[in-house]
Amino acid sequence: MDISAEFISIGGNRNPAAADWDAGGLRFLAFGADNSIALWDPLDEGLHGIRLVLNGHIKAVNAVKFFPTGSHEKSVLLSGSADHTLRIWRGHRYPEVEFEQIKTVIEHQGQITRISTLARPGSDIFVTGSSDGTVKIWRLVHDSDFSEIDVELLQTIALSPKYFPLNIALASLDESSIILAVAGTRSTIQIFLSRDTYFDLVASLTGHEGWIRALAFTWETSDEDSDLLLASASQDKYIRLWRVHRGEELPAVSNALTDPALGGLGKSLSNKAHRIESASAKYSITFEALLLGHEDWIYTASWRHREGKLQLLSTSEDNSLAIWEPDPNSGVWICITRLGEISAQKGSTTATGSAGGFWVGLWSPDGNSVVSLGRTGSWRMWTYSEPEDMWAQQVGITGHTREVKGLCWSRDGSYLLSTGSDQTTRLFAQWRRDNKSSWHEFSRPQIHGYDLNCIDSITDSQFISGADEKLLRVFDEPKGVADILNRLCRIEATTTELPDAANIPVLGLSNKAIQTVEDDEPVANGEDDEREAVDPASIVRKSTLDFNHPPFEDHLARHLLWPETEKLYGHGYEISAVATSNDGRLVATACRASSIDHAVIRLYDTKEWLEIKPPLKAHSLTVTDLQFSQDDRYLLTVGRDRQWVVWERGSDSNSYSLALSHPKGHTRMILGASWAVSGLKQPTFLTAGRDKTVKIWQFSSKEYQLKTSISMASPVTAVECLRQSIPNRLVFAYGTEAGELGVGAAPISSLDQAQVTGVRQNDNPGKAINQLVWRPTKDDEKLQLGVGSDDTSVRIFEVSLA
Repeated sequence: MDISAEFISIGGNRNPAAADWDAGGLRFLAFGADNSIALWDPLDEGLHGIRLVLNGHIKAVNAVKFFPTGSHEKSVLLSGSADHTLRIWRGHRYPEVEFEQIKTVIEHQGQITRISTLARPGSDIFVTGSSDGTVKIWRLVHDSDFSEIDVELLQTIALSPKYFPLNIALASLDESSIILAVAGTRSTIQIFLSRDTYFDLVASLTGHEGWIRALAFTWETSDEDSDLLLASASQDKYIRLWRVHRGEELPAVSNALTDPALGGLGKSLSNKAHRIESASAKYSITFEALLLGHEDWIYTASWRHREGKLQLLSTSEDNSLAIWEPDPNSGVWICITRLGEISAQKGSTTATGSAGGFWVGLWSPDGNSVVSLGRTGSWRMWTYSEPEDMWAQQVGITGHTREVKGLCWSRDGSYLLSTGSDQTTRLFAQWRRDNKSSWHEFSRPQIHGYDLNCIDSITDSQFISGADEKLLRVFDEPKGVADILNRLCRIEATTTELPDAANIPVLGLSNKAIQTVEDDEPVANGEDDEREAVDPASIVRKSTLDFNHPPFEDHLARHLLWPETEKLYGHGYEISAVATSNDGRLVATACRASSIDHAVIRLYDTKEWLEIKPPLKAHSLTVTDLQFSQDDRYLLTVGRDRQWVVWERGSDSNSYSLALSHPKGHTRMILGASWAVSGLKQPTFLTAGRDKTVKIWQFSSKEYQLKTSISMASPVTAVECLRQSIPNRLVFAYGTEAGELGVGAAPISSLDQAQVTGVRQNDNPGKAINQLVWRPTKDDEKLQLGVGSDDTSVRIFEVSLA
């Protein structure tokens, strides 16, 4: 059996140090995603998204940095995490792109917050900073082709007074010295200088009035006698530039300090010269320029020489990304390009509010593209177009930023819905163009105020989701999303009576249906109250939804909600599971419970959305999974009380009653259940439990039989049977608490002879798998399996049965 990853979606960590784009090597962009590291090629014309996810760290990844190898065939990646470890990975391109973990180093006593390397190949020094208040200097020991790699600790600098180093920058000052800048949870920058490989504190630069979030060195020009520039960006909303000048003479005073735009501020800017000395020369460090323009904390600053010009890229909490360069005449630094969102739309972080800031900003290796990561875990990308002299936004990648709890395919299998603890529901589909196809997020139907736990499709254009708010909500597809899916994914709409779009009213949780307006149509206030102003962010113009590519993050976060049509009440605690009958007429739901009164299953009809009473009582603790059989004759429920229960449909087709139960189906709680394909001689179902087993059961009128029990290496958290009929075989997928994924098959004539095939270790999710869903397909198509897990990823695997 062959199982391969077709698509991976995962959100980035909100940490400015947790991303790096390899300028040499394999040209991948690596970013921390929960405990894992994701690798993406933003310049890939096929838009295949994330290529690999590296698992190994056991806590959130805070810092990643590529080590310069000087080779396009190999990459070396350094990663630091909240688990106090530094890990070294080696990547190669042939025969296929692969990264392997080479070494794990535990020297720091706290979280590793930053890693910095020297930008030039041939230098083996790198530096790590940690929340234990130390900075460690390392040497990477390797042979010429990096087949042997080791590390050597050269020095530990205890920062005094103690602070957390949020930022570290390294540069070669001359043949004999390396300059090191360290800053973080204080407003000063400490400058260290090396003699041989030992670093001494030589200067403290003052001026900032908040924590310093970014540091970056660059040479001003490529001349031999060029000065070194240091950019520092802070929570005080300013970027400061510092000049490191060689010689006894001080550099000419920068014109930037007398810039009239600074007003009275210019007089107070200190230009005190800090004199430092390496083994071979004397230097001075002076304040060069103050860059004003951001309206909130600045997170990153990075240099790039583009076409003979020196440019600085900065990202900020104000939802903007700025590119700065000096004016050729006056030398004053000005912002030449601003990308991102208009500050007027800043505010709440709901569907109609702000993006929540840009946390990371990186240049592409060729300097013609920039990428940034925002609060929602999504990457945006802009590429410079020479003929138009402007930066155009490109398709980026998106993903959940917290655990993925629920997953379901649409009834016809045309798209996949996921939902999770980051309080969003996302729709993934295949963009089909020419001879290419790639998976992307096409809609964000629900942006909520509570963690979402479960989801299921009712029809091809309607779904239901359950959250921690104790109720369930039903959503209908809007016309705007149906048109986009039809145009880009060739998914035809099944119904014509659809609202245009949806939005969330201020301070509300319910998505309201709205009509889109023409571009030139004025927006009038409501007739009821003339004093009530219309929120411009709540208006959707028709042209906003007219594009020929997968939606950008700004579309997803604002304009592609689904209107809510129903709320289902009745449960007393957080919703834990939901399932729709195969004919779409019933919805079964359950909530978290510690007593028999709350551990009931409630049924609702989907026509009038009324509860069918009485609720089904049998379980005494939370029901963890429920599923209707293919003919809807039975409903299977399992729970934390270790029992499974089969309910049988009554004569009026809407009522179910207890048919069979096993109070000790597993020795520990049961976490997953699934009906086998219909057409077997006896009804057959599978259960999966914390006792590390998957069990196959069959039953007749009043008797059940355990056909086989398959043991796994760790607790089994999800199981799902393939609903398509495979001749003479029962096929199922399972997922474990350790993130192991596998597919099993058993001959129908002898179910006790089940064989299981695991996924390659590198393709497994990094944490517990919460839900598995087989894609409903026509017989001639490949089998595809959707996987949602605690490592924040949504994955689609292709399975070919031998």
